Amino acid sequence: MTQLLEIENLSVRFRTTSPLRALMERNPDPFIDAVCDVSFSLQEGETYALVGESGSGKTTLARAIIGLNPASSGSIRFEGEEITGWNDRQMAPVRRRMSMMFQDPVGSLSPRQTVRNLITEPYRIHDVPLKNVDAEAHRLLELVGLAPEFADRYPHQLSGGQARRVGVARALALNPRLILADEPTAGLDVSVQGEILNVLARLQRELNLTILIITHNLNVVRHISDRMAIMYLGRFVETGPTQRIFDRPRHPYTEALLSANPTPDPESRSARIVLSGEIPSLMNRPSGCEFHPRCPYARDLCAAQTPELAAEKVASGVRRYSCHFPLEEARPGSQAEELADPS
Repeated sequence: MTQLLEIENLSVRFRTTSPLRALMERNPDPFIDAVCDVSFSLQEGETYALVGESGSGKTTLARAIIGLNPASSGSIRFEGEEITGWNDRQMAPVRRRMSMMFQDPVGSLSPRQTVRNLITEPYRIHDVPLKNVDAEAHRLLELVGLAPEFADRYPHQLSGGQARRVGVARALALNPRLILADEPTAGLDVSVQGEILNVLARLQRELNLTILIITHNLNVVRHISDRMAIMYLGRFVETGPTQRIFDRPRHPYTEALLSANPTPDPESRSARIVLSGEIPSLMNRPSGCEFHPRCPYARDLCAAQTPELAAEKVASGVRRYSCHFPLEEARPGSQAEELADPS
């Protein structure tokens, strides 16, 4: 399988104050780290999910990949080519081969343009001539299951599901190899969510698309993704094959997210783990393991030392996690801990 995208030790920083104010306040580091030392890769034709609470850095990471947020360090390679630090002119041909679906299905569409103009706009942006605009608009609408007459409608005449399909159609213009989908089912009814996910899955098979999906909806992740990464305060705390992580989470944050995921099977429901406190500020990161103030299993070591990123080989790939006391090894009160305790 061909490796399409490779991210290595990527970090993204944002300035918090102006250089002059930082000088006056004697602040030597007027920045916050929104994404910290992230590494992963995407294989051609797979779906990779970024999961985490709001503010965890998922969208910032995706925007860095497409060149909308500058990386402060690390490497981004797309189709074998290093694109880190490229300006808009250099990124223009790359953006023809990767496309981003933004979160708000209606707000991301200009209310003054017809669907025809919206879904063919990428051709005009990238100066790609079209022999027949109507024919291309109808082709794109057909791909996402909309009739040709939708080409003459305006965004306010669309339902949420229809607007999302238009967003998918727009993303498919120029035949990209990579789709970055930011919350593709946000604000939609459950039945409509399923329809959109089925459309994406079908298009992936038909067009051999690679999809990076950004979401907090774990049902979406389980339905569509091959591998996933759990983000917390801009870092990956657990990555690996999706089914393996759902079946056996190793990081307490992953366990808490999964426990809050609704399931229709009453017999499979587990007690919800309620995390204490709020997500810490990026301007005041906790010491050691940054999750320790909210972790129900935290010990003294967790506050004092940052855990290494451990790797674990599984049948479906490699799973990585960052925890001093991974679940099912030495959870307080567990059988594993009792056996490890000589007293």
